[in-house]
Amino acid sequence: MAQIDAFFRMMHDLGASDLHLSSGSQPIIRLYGDLQRVKYKVLEHEELKKMLYEITPEQKAKQFEEDGDVDFSYEIPDLARYRVNFFMQRHGCAAVFREIPHKILSIDELKFPPLFKNLAMLPKGLVLVTGPTGSGKSTTLAAIVDYANRQRKDHIVTIEDPIEFVHEPVSCLINQREVSRDTKSFKSALRGALREDPDIILVGEMRDLETIELAIEAAETGHLVFSTLHTISAAKTVDRIIEVFPGNVQGQIRSGLSESLRAVISQNLFKRVDRPGRVAALEILVGVPAVRNLIRENKTFQINSVIETGKKYGMQSLDDAIMKLLREGAISPMDAYNKSVVKSKFREFLAEPPLDFTEV
Repeated sequence: MAQIDAFFRMMHDLGASDLHLSSGSQPIIRLYGDLQRVKYKVLEHEELKKMLYEITPEQKAKQFEEDGDVDFSYEIPDLARYRVNFFMQRHGCAAVFREIPHKILSIDELKFPPLFKNLAMLPKGLVLVTGPTGSGKSTTLAAIVDYANRQRKDHIVTIEDPIEFVHEPVSCLINQREVSRDTKSFKSALRGALREDPDIILVGEMRDLETIELAIEAAETGHLVFSTLHTISAAKTVDRIIEVFPGNVQGQIRSGLSESLRAVISQNLFKRVDRPGRVAALEILVGVPAVRNLIRENKTFQINSVIETGKKYGMQSLDDAIMKLLREGAISPMDAYNKSVVKSKFREFLAEPPLDFTEV
């Protein structure tokens, strides 16, 4: 057993999501969203480097030496997988480990709306899960893909950096590809996937113009494509995709996106106050004809209004989702206020509402 495995077992037993090991600092875990120091000595560069290299593939260690940072995955059988990032900082090397559970939580276990099952069964189109780093996007996508794996008889190809949740074939054939290990890049893997007879393609992240363009093309040509973006709302997601492209082709991209977009799920995680753990608030945009028209006509600023009036289609705004969690007593008023969009809706729940300079 590697020396570092003891830290992983500790964070797993505590229910921590992340482990931070940094030269010049004690180990730190993230527990229910908050950072907490571990009672352990301050780590020195050479000691930590030796500990990290014990679990690092030779090629990844070489890349780290050359570039100063690297990503890969690490697994402890019967415990969990870990998404790993090494980087250099002022005092020496550092690493962050995100725990990826072996068990994939189902849509029902996550208490997601039934709409998510419908998204998993779509014949084609683009479904995006968005939100800030650490908001649970991978967990949401894994639940949707897992449902498809159990209910469909299709070919699923995933392109990830690194592979996070491992999907064992149930009713589907599943091929999971890891960037830098199995393929050069997201765009080369996505281009290749179009020739691999897939029905469902999961792209871990739409990072650049070409990857976005290929994802839209795949959705337009009869594939169901799932992917993620680091955006904070459904409307911002649409704007972000279009603004990546030069002005002379934005009209074409807008048209393609309007035809292919089936849903945007934008989420944020909150620390629970009723019991240990965290809970997600979801904004859901469904690609109904009214939404497609707004995208095509460059009127994305009206998307929020469609979400407010589209509850019968399963749509909901982020603020409505936050308000529901607040009224149920699951989250704190201050957390709800800080992460809401229209903060005036939540000021009445605060004993002493802060002066928000962004609204002055």
